Amino acid sequence: MKILVLGGGSSSEREVSLRSSQSVKVGLVELGHDVTFMDARDDAAKIRQVAADCDLIFPILHGVGGEDGTVQRLLDQFDKPYLGSNAVASALCFDKARLISVIATAGVHVPAGELVTAESFAQSPFTRQPFVLKPVADGSTVGCYIARQLPYDEAKAMELLQHYGTMLLEELVTGTELTVPILGEKALPVIEIVPPQGKEFDYENKYNGATAELCPPEHIAAADQERAQRIAEKVHRLAGASHLSRTDMILRPNGELVVLEINTLPGMTHQSLYPKSAAVAGYSWTQLLDKFVELATT
Repeated sequence: MKILVLGGGSSSEREVSLRSSQSVKVGLVELGHDVTFMDARDDAAKIRQVAADCDLIFPILHGVGGEDGTVQRLLDQFDKPYLGSNAVASALCFDKARLISVIATAGVHVPAGELVTAESFAQSPFTRQPFVLKPVADGSTVGCYIARQLPYDEAKAMELLQHYGTMLLEELVTGTELTVPILGEKALPVIEIVPPQGKEFDYENKYNGATAELCPPEHIAAADQERAQRIAEKVHRLAGASHLSRTDMILRPNGELVVLEINTLPGMTHQSLYPKSAAVAGYSWTQLLDKFVELATT
């Protein structure tokens, strides 16, 4: 099969995307496919020309332009099957505020919060307690500020607000961090995330190997893991996601599972959470890619 792998792009997660797409390309070649790689920041007409001669497209992209529905709208014009969610679902999942509203209406527990600007931020009641300030639309914890103690760093908060304009301000949910990948429509094994002592699971600690990623989890009861898997499947359905996703949650000490966000194109590097969970479920790297091919073409 002729497969076009799109990677890179122009987002702040370009380097991770390049590593992910390279891993995917190598694996697809091992499976015997004829694989072409293109940088997603190339001219759309050039991508269209190459895509016309391909049977399937793998957009292995993260962040703005790759995970927010932009490239999916382009791919929809090619009339070719592609891996992942369509443009509508991608845009919904990338907009954290919209997604939180949709899943909360369906009874999923989410953090309390509101949209703020530089002008309204200080007046929000959420600044009177530990909070999280995050971009409405960005990925991989880019631009996220966590204030675990008061007083918070006002300069840092204002710097982010001036950069992003409108941001999502939420209560800080504490507990055990976990994530649940979805393959097809079914949940893969839960991964417990343990950041370095005294540090956050931020962009740096996602990719430097300092965070412990426990699969199976060591501090989450089997019943809670099963509940998390059912919630992730529900969020995947509510969001209209396809083929794959990864939902991040926190298990509060009282047993409540709070959904933070869903990723429709999770990382596929050798350090990434998704392939680690798939491996525990019994999928080798090439078997996982073969399953992706099957899902995207049926």
